[in-house]
Amino acid sequence: MDSRIAEVTQRIIERSKDSRKAYLEKIEHARRQGPHRGVLSCGNLAHGFAACGTEDKSDLRSMTKANVAIVSAYNDMLSAHQPYETYPAIIRDAVKSVGSVAQFAGGVPAMCDGVTQGQTGMDLSLMSRDNIAQGAAIALSHNMFDSTLMLGICDKIVPGLLMGALSFGHLPTVFVPAGPMPSGLPNKEKARVRQEYAEGKVGRDALLEAESQSYHSAGTCTFYGTANSNQLVVEMMGLHLPGSSFVNPGTELRDALTKAASIQATRITDLGDTYRPIGNIVDAKAIVNGLVGLLATGGSTNHTMHLIAVARSAGFIINWDDFSDISNAVPLLTRIYPNGSADINHFVAAGGMSLLIKQLLDAGLLHNDVNTICGEGLDFYTKEPMLKDGELEWRDGPTESLDKEVLATVETPFKPDGGLSVLEGNLGRGVIKTSALRTPHCTIKAPAVVFEDQFDLDAAFKAGDLDKDCIVVVRFQGPSAIGMPELHRLTPPLGVLQDKGFKVALVTDGRMSGASGKVPAAIHVTPEAYKGGLLAKVEAGDLIELNTETGALTLHVDEATLEAREAKPADIGHHHIGMGREMFGGMRAILTGAEEGACSLFYNQEQAL
Repeated sequence: MDSRIAEVTQRIIERSKDSRKAYLEKIEHARRQGPHRGVLSCGNLAHGFAACGTEDKSDLRSMTKANVAIVSAYNDMLSAHQPYETYPAIIRDAVKSVGSVAQFAGGVPAMCDGVTQGQTGMDLSLMSRDNIAQGAAIALSHNMFDSTLMLGICDKIVPGLLMGALSFGHLPTVFVPAGPMPSGLPNKEKARVRQEYAEGKVGRDALLEAESQSYHSAGTCTFYGTANSNQLVVEMMGLHLPGSSFVNPGTELRDALTKAASIQATRITDLGDTYRPIGNIVDAKAIVNGLVGLLATGGSTNHTMHLIAVARSAGFIINWDDFSDISNAVPLLTRIYPNGSADINHFVAAGGMSLLIKQLLDAGLLHNDVNTICGEGLDFYTKEPMLKDGELEWRDGPTESLDKEVLATVETPFKPDGGLSVLEGNLGRGVIKTSALRTPHCTIKAPAVVFEDQFDLDAAFKAGDLDKDCIVVVRFQGPSAIGMPELHRLTPPLGVLQDKGFKVALVTDGRMSGASGKVPAAIHVTPEAYKGGLLAKVEAGDLIELNTETGALTLHVDEATLEAREAKPADIGHHHIGMGREMFGGMRAILTGAEEGACSLFYNQEQAL
């Protein structure tokens, strides 16, 4: 085992001794209440299976047959989740074939950041994660179930489902993916059209045509954003069937994997002798494995919040230093857009998850002494699923990359580190994704141009006011201020400035997520401006330094001047009304900072534990 990975793991264990102990005691107490239907009154149980058929009612009365909960994020507006429409019937049939029962326990919301990007609805996006976690917990609260199948793919949805599942950590839980859409317009071409639109060289018709050719069918978007990062991390943590993350929807193999996942959920319940509850699978080593996978592939920076909240849901405390130290220990092994021109289907063709996991295991960068939904260790995850005469089987995966421009080796990686750095200085702490930058390191020291709202940048860009070396500051975008929307609409204009030869960067307490591109961006800056962060005192023309080699995020204004300055008041009331945002005021008020997961669910949790 690589000593650096082992060291981070051990300090997480030590840091989390008390909280993990309390969590394990909580889920063991819940386990002792079972078999769960056995504690229900006759009236409770009768309500729980009233709509079932006679055979299912008999099975549920017996207390010896598993009842599998289906919790789904299905909706048919969201392309990644549209395939889930048919999953409940497939799952029920598969579970019935082995003598057990599956019930649809509940649905959770699933909003699409691609639809809300740059729109007012994006202010609800991050908070939807906690809402999803609560929805999943409500779905499982009937105490009818022996295991769970979680159906979710995108952005906040998988972290929310994970957090909800971990609140029922005594239940075995299998995550069931739906797969990416087939490849469409090459990502490099899509990015070119977006930038030309920002420059006014092409019109909206050309832009819409390019976007429609990119996002063209059911399935997950094929770039390596948060959605595909979710799938990779969940498989690295042993919560997917091996090799199931990136099989296209509507294929025989996809359906076979869904049936196999359903049957597996019946095999690992407390009714048998292979009990594998999610609360035991998600331990410190599994979390570190997830971090290693994320950083070795240049995955979504959203997980610098999501995985912190997920870990906390399992009783572990992790922070950005853990991300940074793991990033320094792992090489960058993939080039998937926006870190390259290939998409997730190209990654699968080059060797995919089986080869990625094999390489990381062979290099001692993953813990192999872990539990998964399939048993002990990750060796089974170096195999890939195939159909032979219509039957599902797993075969050894490739031993070397079939396209070294997409999936490299540990010996000759794309970068010697994982491409995520923590920046720190008088402006606070933030993260920067360096894996997509044109050069391995970024150093820029330039005057600030300050905006209170992402939408204000457009006018300045069109007027030519940004045609200079500058660091664009967009503040009052943090969790407590307006819910921390993503700011991807800033990337095309800043990319244009970069291509003109100007040195530009972004500093913000908002998010940029998995599609962070070639523009250096210090994001998630905490403390946020709204909660007293120094960002609130930055003025136009102030010199700011962003340096990934030294880790500096510094406002070069003397202390006396800063002391005398008044913090800029936040004019954000318009972000709190409309599009349902007024209903989330209570949640915004208790959100933790970005490095604590930007989460509302740990309020008074210590007392509850």
